[in-house]
Amino acid sequence: MDLGTTTVVLRLFNLETGELIADSSFENPQRFGGSDVMARISYDSEHSGKLLMRTLAGYLRHAIEAFPVDPKTIYEMVVVGNSTMRDIFFRQNVWSIGQNPYRSITEIEMDEGKRETTSLVTTGRRSLLTIHPKARVYGAPVISGHAGADAAACMLAIGLADEDRLVALMDIGTNTELILGNKHRILVASCPAGPAFEGGAIACGMPALDGAIEDVALDESGRFHIGVVGDTAPEGICGSGLVDLLSELLRAGRMNELGRFTDDDTRIVLDAAHNIYFLESDVNELAQAKAANAAGLQVVCNRYGIDFDDIDVFYLAGGFGRHLKAAAARRIGLVPDLPDSKIVQAGNAAIEGASIALLSMTKRRELEALVRRAEHCRLETHPSFFDFFVEGCHFKPLETLEQVAR
Repeated sequence: MDLGTTTVVLRLFNLETGELIADSSFENPQRFGGSDVMARISYDSEHSGKLLMRTLAGYLRHAIEAFPVDPKTIYEMVVVGNSTMRDIFFRQNVWSIGQNPYRSITEIEMDEGKRETTSLVTTGRRSLLTIHPKARVYGAPVISGHAGADAAACMLAIGLADEDRLVALMDIGTNTELILGNKHRILVASCPAGPAFEGGAIACGMPALDGAIEDVALDESGRFHIGVVGDTAPEGICGSGLVDLLSELLRAGRMNELGRFTDDDTRIVLDAAHNIYFLESDVNELAQAKAANAAGLQVVCNRYGIDFDDIDVFYLAGGFGRHLKAAAARRIGLVPDLPDSKIVQAGNAAIEGASIALLSMTKRRELEALVRRAEHCRLETHPSFFDFFVEGCHFKPLETLEQVAR
């Protein structure tokens, strides 16, 4: 399971053959507790256990029972997610993750010598799921702070332990994961981007589920052409569609670099028949989310001592990253201005890493070793973070560190 702040993804495997039997995804029902991790931490601190027991456990049970197997024949489970989501699932106290220096209780206990790893293990019975009661449920280790088990799983998915090239991975979400390095040195950071690129806080936004507009093009007559997930009637617009839309508005001169519509309107209609529109206030939400990601990239590269051009491979991960158009993302400054030959759309690397860990104990040990080697980069402590953030609010190609310094 990849337990995301916005979306939950499940994969079912045959442990004997390694065959993928089924998969499933659904919107995380914990959104009533807030759309970002800090809000969830606050809610869970005041209503301990409710985020898990009132909603998530029930949704998970239904999803597992819909699989084409008897749930009691499920004997092993691997769980990844950011530090908050993982710890809530394992019924850990998450209060410390919301307080400076933002650390999981497992990280604190490890530093105190009370445990040897930040990973967690429980049983099927204690997990509240309908799997075998003695099943082993393994929560992959978190790295540090908000850089959680999902970031750790991404490192496993891209084979970072054996990588000689300098690679970067960006898993854009409510909490964007950033990884930079190779087998010699690894830096990891987490960007508090918020839910805008997953459809949250956007007037007609929605996750990338059936009915979401994922593709937008603007022709010379000013007419929008849209592609919809599931080839059904549009219900809203998801992250990849929002990036397309921003890029097209910028290209056509209908929006300037500051994110202001140039026709003195504050509302652009994409699909009048289904009442789907885009507001100038939506641009403000997206600008801040983009700026957090851009500033994170700048800080991590600066800490590593490299420029964007030094990166050999740039992985765009996650469901959002898989459908993102690289040209559109470059135009608005969401990703570095690298050639297509360096950009790899890796899909959901977190669930891929979780799958690898599920099927191989050797790879699970490799995952634990990778986490111990990774250096956590706290973005807010960098002296130029605020400058990078302000610059990142502009919709223009992301400048190199040297250009920003000038």
